[in-house]
Amino acid sequence: MPTYILLSTLTDEGWKTIKAKPERIKEVNKEIEAFGAKVINQYAVLGPYDFVNVVEAPDNKTIARISVELGSRGTIHMNSLPAIPIDNFIDTMKKK
Repeated sequence: MPTYILLSTLTDEGWKTIKAKPERIKEVNKEIEAFGAKVINQYAVLGPYDFVNVVEAPDNKTIARISVELGSRGTIHMNSLPAIPIDNFIDTMKKK
């Protein structure tokens, strides 16, 4: 399955939710999997984003649906990036 990087920032409402119920993060992962995707890795980070998730999903449409569904709740803003494994990228660059 294709890999995607999800960069997310919490809204004020999202921070309130996480503070009151930190395990909500793992519940959202289960919701992502219900859409047919799989969370491979997840990190809380410092800087312009609050979380980085590495996700496998069947296609761009699935990731778009996840982004809209999660974003529509008003607790998170998300950027979704398709990721190319480096060996595939190198092979692509070698082809003429």
